[in-house]
Amino acid sequence: METTKVAFIGVGDISGIYLENLTKLFKQIEVIGVCDLVREKAERAQEKYSIPKIYETMYDAFADDEVEIILNLTRPYEHFEVTKAALEAGKHVYSEKPLGASKEEGEQLVALAKEKGLSIGGAPDTFLGASIQTCRKLIDDGFIGQPLGFNASMICRGHESWHPDPEFYYKYGGGPLMDMGPYYVTALINLLGRVASVTSVARTSFKQRVITSQPLAGKVVDVDVPTYITGIMEFDNGVVGNLFTTFDVVYDEQAHFEIYGTEGTLIVPDPNFFGNSIYLLRPESGEYREMPLVFDYKENSRGLGLADMAVALKNNRPIRANMEQTFHVLDVMTAFQRSSDKQAREVIQSPFTRQAPMEKPKVLGIFEG
Repeated sequence: METTKVAFIGVGDISGIYLENLTKLFKQIEVIGVCDLVREKAERAQEKYSIPKIYETMYDAFADDEVEIILNLTRPYEHFEVTKAALEAGKHVYSEKPLGASKEEGEQLVALAKEKGLSIGGAPDTFLGASIQTCRKLIDDGFIGQPLGFNASMICRGHESWHPDPEFYYKYGGGPLMDMGPYYVTALINLLGRVASVTSVARTSFKQRVITSQPLAGKVVDVDVPTYITGIMEFDNGVVGNLFTTFDVVYDEQAHFEIYGTEGTLIVPDPNFFGNSIYLLRPESGEYREMPLVFDYKENSRGLGLADMAVALKNNRPIRANMEQTFHVLDVMTAFQRSSDKQAREVIQSPFTRQAPMEKPKVLGIFEG
């Protein structure tokens, strides 16, 4: 079986599930090298997953002729520089979310990729999992009639009580919308299409946060980004809905996601996951009924988007988690701040076209085309 050779840049917290899936589940990927500023992390990954190479610097990975795709798992504010350098070295890139920390960074990366004839794929890939793909089919097949609107929220009190190093969540490229918003916006555009405009208010409720998790308990962090963000999104097809994200609120449920149609309401599961329960309310039943998941990848399948990208590049077909999508998501998310700053509606100019839905594989972990 033909494989695509991938090198990791960054072997932090999120890398574990990528390493697990890319070395065991997705057979068309071959992880040939890892790189991290903390060499011990790269060494642990090499030992646990039998990775052939450790690169001293990311530039060594970029210079490796064997490497076909760079997997960028650095922190959000580092995504731009790493992806830019990889593209300049002639490598395709798959990046963790977001594409960049600003609209301008995203624009530069897309322009550079097009200039070089390269592709950028990007997280989140949860929209390719069983839950969102099933929701897409239910909507496309008319189970809620004509979509009218939605209400989605991600509500929590921040990450400083549990994350080992949460400061970056409150710095450039961080905040609840840039951190968790990619899951919601990516799901929404795959369910409903292109976003036309955003009208928003964004605030920073607490100017400082105190870390209470180990090993940095007691450290005071200055908050440089909005942490209470709410807005109205309008779609090309006329759908209007509310998206709310915050790190400031004490609440008993983190995720809430409903889509309303002329003939029913769909409860969409937390888009941070691949395979949670879906509920549909129709007038015939008068109650919410759980719907079966009719697509694969119900478990944590991070790396699914990269696997799809690798096969798409080999077969010259569209990438599902492509750079048009990741840039449109970035454009929409940053539009919340732009709208808030000017206290007016922000029109979205970036294009977006939904790609083909997932197909049921004969063998889990293998794309046929």
